Amino acid sequence: MATISLTVLAPASSVHAQAPALGTVGSFAVLGASTVTNTGSAILTGIGTVLADDPRLDVRMAADRHQPLRVILDSRLRTPTGARILEQPGAALLFSAQDEPVRRRALEERGAKIEQLADTSQNLEQVLKRLAELEINEILVEAGPTLAGAILQGGYADELLLYIAPVLLGPQGRALVQLPELTDLAQGRRFAIIDTHSIAPDLRLRLRPA
Repeated sequence: MATISLTVLAPASSVHAQAPALGTVGSFAVLGASTVTNTGSAILTGIGTVLADDPRLDVRMAADRHQPLRVILDSRLRTPTGARILEQPGAALLFSAQDEPVRRRALEERGAKIEQLADTSQNLEQVLKRLAELEINEILVEAGPTLAGAILQGGYADELLLYIAPVLLGPQGRALVQLPELTDLAQGRRFAIIDTHSIAPDLRLRLRPA
């Protein structure tokens, strides 16, 4: 099961380029991670998110303090050794397409596990199969528009969590997901609303493909 978690600050837009500094969605980081707390769970993100936001992606406000495996798609091992996602508690697994011995040793010294696969940006199926071999049966995708769009296009998402904040950004808002350009509205991806939950002042929508 894969769940994509995204933050919406305006219709058809995702977070602002300055969102980490602005702090527009207060509950998103904590409650998003809290949706996966069982022993066979993981949080999947891409190197772009790690470099842009330096997220922790851990569970901090749940009664069950089990930490899901944090998985990073990092084809060139660009994850900084000081990245918060590598901090304890919890484990981090990096999938890389290149072997960089110096970078590998530095990251392994921080406790990261590294596995080399083919181009991770183009081979999500291989990544997901490997996670299944590791008995990971629940994945929260916490990522930017490129990885989120690839997960949706590949048909790998069972659910979509949208965190909506009552904030309008204007044209500076970034795309929520990266998908092929539509030539007709009928080509749009449709979802059924399974649940709505108010996390004042934000709103969470739980969706499934229609």
